[in-house]
Amino acid sequence: MSKIMRNITILLMCLSAIGIAQSSLGYHVVKKIAVGGEGGWDYITFDARSHRLFASHGTQVVVISTDSDKVVGEIPKTEGVHGIAVAHEFGRCFVSNGRASTVSIVDLKTLKLIDTVSVGKNPDAILYDAFSHRVFVFNGRSNDATILDAEKGTVVSTLPLGGKPEFSATDGKGRIFVNIEDKSEIVAIDAKEMKILSRWPIKPGEEPSGLALDVEHHRLFSVCGNKLMVVVDADNGNIIASLPIGDRVDGCAFDPGTGLAFSSNGEGTVTVVREESPAKFSMLETVATQIGARTITVDPKTHTLYLPTAEFGPAPAPTQERPHPRPVIMPNTFCILKIQK
Repeated sequence: MSKIMRNITILLMCLSAIGIAQSSLGYHVVKKIAVGGEGGWDYITFDARSHRLFASHGTQVVVISTDSDKVVGEIPKTEGVHGIAVAHEFGRCFVSNGRASTVSIVDLKTLKLIDTVSVGKNPDAILYDAFSHRVFVFNGRSNDATILDAEKGTVVSTLPLGGKPEFSATDGKGRIFVNIEDKSEIVAIDAKEMKILSRWPIKPGEEPSGLALDVEHHRLFSVCGNKLMVVVDADNGNIIASLPIGDRVDGCAFDPGTGLAFSSNGEGTVTVVREESPAKFSMLETVATQIGARTITVDPKTHTLYLPTAEFGPAPAPTQERPHPRPVIMPNTFCILKIQK
């Protein structure tokens, strides 16, 4: 073999090796953003315009810059906080306070409280719909949705849902979707008329929690307690696919730039599902995260995933009142996992 041919062969082998390495690269935790403090957590919301994360934590919302990965503020006195919805056109965010059965209306710039509004019992998921300029507050204990005028901060209507609502999504064109956990169905809502359009069973999925939407292809991703992600046609409710995910799921996210859907599983994994086409989906990989990382949000520009969690100590001894006590959250270990390729 001539020297030139030998060099070409070596170059091709190197390029091949690089290709293999690149194809095997997957999502992984690149950083833990330290937050600290005490208490549990639920939803985390990414605000693309300000490059900030709004993370529920105990009785406050922690605000984190994704440019610096530092805590830059907090919204206090949000008792039993669950979700955060951002409405930039009115310079406000809305926070659902489960224990207080209220929504805090907060100035986005100063993070100061503007007003507090009473809603249904145990408000959980919360969503701002720019199409109708309304905030939809989904109340877990009263099984209904309180609908607010985002500009005025007043209650417009209360919509019975016939079951316990969980995560929600909007198509930005007048339709709101919400998982009904105890009925194993998705409810479609007319945002303008404030009425239910459809109820779609999602069998084989059971006890759905997290919900995400591919707006372009009209595909809903509903993650369920029986370790399934169910893909639903957002136009007619038909089941397109069901794929295996991890245990103790709560959250779901979709990245339109990559065509990937993510299931955040509290067991300590993220399931990555690829949208091959609007009719074909495949499970791409399982990413190791950390126990307790069960909710998720995505930055669609950088394709970065963010998941809140903390360290756990041993569970206390069972009692008659609490036969199955949860493990203890260790103080000052709350953090946000940053996941990238």
